[in-house]
Amino acid sequence: MTDTLPPVGGLKQQAKRLRASLAQDGDFISHSESLELIAKQYGFRDWNTIHAAAGNSPPPDAMALGNRVSGQYLGQAFSGEIIAIRSLGSDYKRVTIHFDEPVDVVTFDSFSAFRQRVSARVNKYGVSAEKTSDGKPQMEIDLI
Repeated sequence: MTDTLPPVGGLKQQAKRLRASLAQDGDFISHSESLELIAKQYGFRDWNTIHAAAGNSPPPDAMALGNRVSGQYLGQAFSGEIIAIRSLGSDYKRVTIHFDEPVDVVTFDSFSAFRQRVSARVNKYGVSAEKTSDGKPQMEIDLI
């Protein structure tokens, strides 16, 4: 049962998408209810049981060449493919991601700057150490 079980972060993303999808149809459930439904979908009794089975750390090859990823870059949602990756020691990696669709990285209304390929230094959880001016990570990667 745990051979195909996504990491905890992936399970939480599934619960978030389930909740949003149900809300579009007018069915509103709490976040905890969506977590419980995801656990049952995988055949587990409840969220705590699936959480223990999945563990709380990403798989060792979570960020590998060719992996599909999604997340936030400079506050803009993206999905894409890792086209280059290089270890920067034990704590960080430099990843280059080719976005499926270019993202506008400028928040100013009178002009835009689109990027489709970006590189970032991220930790093993896919979060960059570099921050935007409002203190948020420049990049946050979630596995698809």
